[in-house]
Amino acid sequence: VQRVVRPDQSFRGYSGQIAAGVVRPGDEIVVLPSGQRSQVTRIVTYDGDLAYAFAPLCVTLCIADDMDISRGDMIVHPKNLPHVERSVEAMVVWMSDQPLTVAKTYLVKHGSAVVKGSCAEIQYRVDPNTLRRDEGTQLGLNDIGRARFSFFKPLFVDEYQRSRQTGSFIVIDPLTNVTVGAAMVIARAGADQVSRQGAQETVSRDIAWQRSKVTPDDRARLLRQQ
Repeated sequence: VQRVVRPDQSFRGYSGQIAAGVVRPGDEIVVLPSGQRSQVTRIVTYDGDLAYAFAPLCVTLCIADDMDISRGDMIVHPKNLPHVERSVEAMVVWMSDQPLTVAKTYLVKHGSAVVKGSCAEIQYRVDPNTLRRDEGTQLGLNDIGRARFSFFKPLFVDEYQRSRQTGSFIVIDPLTNVTVGAAMVIARAGADQVSRQGAQETVSRDIAWQRSKVTPDDRARLLRQQ
């Protein structure tokens, strides 16, 4: 959803670009993040109503129920939901003289949603001439590398290979409002985490592992225990 259109009391529509798939009047939809359900009643465009619409058309959807829907929300089919993630791994193209730094707070623009986020880990840098992976803790101007990002609020993402619209984001410097990086999601950080029932442990996808400056040996020495 990019804009809520309400010129008068008789009309309310939700404008945006279709990221993937097809929508028709009568389709059941789910609004994220609220999870409320409704049905599409009209597909409105400048040239008149449509019988159906598909990606990458920009349209205005009218739905059967009055809901609290705002910019940045997502309207989806109930049987084709995106993944709700607070941490992803992405290939990043860095476009700033100031390097990408671990733990620094940035703004992340995903679709029409803007949230705060940070780089939790830089896994490697790619040499564009040899495609060799080099170890590194920073990405400089024009560098390409794989990094893990954590978001302050959940985002609705897919892998870039599945959906270009929901699988990409840009990184913005919060002080200058300049776009400093572009990223393609290649893996959901929560996809490799295990969830078990019963007496076994359940690992939440909202947990992001952090590197401690205190080593296990230092902690054992401080607490006088193994």
